[in-house]
Amino acid sequence: MIIPCIDLMDGKVVQLVQGREKALEGDSPDEMLRRFAAFPQIQVIDLDAAMGRGANDGLVEMLASKAVTRVGGGVRTVERAQKLLAEGAFRVIVGTSAFKADGPDLAFLQALVDAVGRERIVLALDSKNGRIVVRGWQEATQFTAEEVIHQLEPCCGGFLCTYVDKEGMMQGTDLDWFRRLRAATDLEITAAGGITTIDDIRALEEMRIHSAVGMAIYTGHLDLAELAAL
Repeated sequence: MIIPCIDLMDGKVVQLVQGREKALEGDSPDEMLRRFAAFPQIQVIDLDAAMGRGANDGLVEMLASKAVTRVGGGVRTVERAQKLLAEGAFRVIVGTSAFKADGPDLAFLQALVDAVGRERIVLALDSKNGRIVVRGWQEATQFTAEEVIHQLEPCCGGFLCTYVDKEGMMQGTDLDWFRRLRAATDLEITAAGGITTIDDIRALEEMRIHSAVGMAIYTGHLDLAELAAL
């Protein structure tokens, strides 16, 4: 499955490079919904909420009410997850709050599973320089995705694994990393970060891994009609 991405910042659709530098602005959220109508799911990330500097709640609610969305960014409480699902989100993406300094926060995750159900949760294993990063990719932890992915299986319906080192850089992704993750879990994996070509997407499909695609779509490097046909 190919999942187009809508990232929100300051009320606008944007694309960042490695979660830091804004590279471009997209069309309006409504227009992006129209352009992505042929795809079964859309990924919506509130970057302001992820970085702890505000939120785009109105836009997130609008998008969740009009499309099948997986929504992330600032989902750090059970109440926030419940609110997003009540507004129409199909699934919630949880990153920062899934971890403590010494590893996964299993108590919080169990409370979340009890409240919303395992299948409605996607856990984000976003990695830079080999380590999981949190708080809008601004802070590095001391553990790797490979070390924790099996432990986290009871807490989610799947994983969003972003190779932050290549995020937004249009240089391809690390297929070997995704092969290691695929070998470590039988749960659904969605790949993100540096996916640039149809060959990248096909290689991931052969591993039974979904592709979340942003920059390559917004720059026109990947054609929406061709992607929809896949």
